Amino acid sequence: MISEQAAVLSFDTFVAPSVPVVTNDLPPGQSHRAWSPIAATLISGERDAVLVDPLLTRQLGEALADWVAARGKNLTIVYITHGHGDHWFGLGAIRERYPKVRAVATAQVIEFMRQQVSPKVFASWESRFPGQIQPDVAVAEPLTDPRFELEGHEFVVVETGHTDTDYTTTLHVPSIDLVVAGDVVYNDVHVYLAESDHGKRMQWIRALDAVDALRPRNVVAGHKRPGRADDPKTVEETRMYIRDFDRLAEQTSTANELYEQMLLLHPGRINPGVLWGSARAVHSR
Repeated sequence: MISEQAAVLSFDTFVAPSVPVVTNDLPPGQSHRAWSPIAATLISGERDAVLVDPLLTRQLGEALADWVAARGKNLTIVYITHGHGDHWFGLGAIRERYPKVRAVATAQVIEFMRQQVSPKVFASWESRFPGQIQPDVAVAEPLTDPRFELEGHEFVVVETGHTDTDYTTTLHVPSIDLVVAGDVVYNDVHVYLAESDHGKRMQWIRALDAVDALRPRNVVAGHKRPGRADDPKTVEETRMYIRDFDRLAEQTSTANELYEQMLLLHPGRINPGVLWGSARAVHSR
């Protein structure tokens, strides 16, 4: 329950810029690939704050820590929405600035985090971002309850299953009608579908339906175009993109064909390299 004395919460987003990726797998007509811009969200009360998803590289984590410190709040909790390393490898820099902070996630997300720092998987990250990712970042601690509080306001963990990977979650803050969606929602950025098949894409549609059912006024996507509003319409935009990809995955026979047809339908989204990776994954199975 929300205390009658609870201060009003506010939120702000830090959108990390795209960073270059070292790879030889380039989309048709492209000379390089980059990582999509990543969003971290700070939810603040009168004194304390919660941070969601502390980014990828050490440099980005340090910039995020500076940004949080400039807001003058006591950072008490870092919540991690899902296990992909680009949303939590920056945690080491946050812990250095805030050594008493608790990093938390669901038990399934933590198991995924452990996989990401296993030697083989971490080496793959390091090959794409050489010298940029802090090694040996400790994973989060498990939440024993899907609800926690900040200054009398309830935060609710919503498990969303498979979206752009397995065991994803969103964080709902009912008192301000906010959903921090992680990678359940994409905001004008090409959607990562490389880990999906038809059944998993339909699971993702159901996850988007679950976000809609919360009736949020603001939805923060895990990857978003800098400066674009955190508008709930991004839920339907993501749903439409997935449905288009699912349909064209069945109608096309090559990665190039799927890639080109999706670009015709969604020409303005950031980072077509993500689409290329998704198309390659679908048509290599």
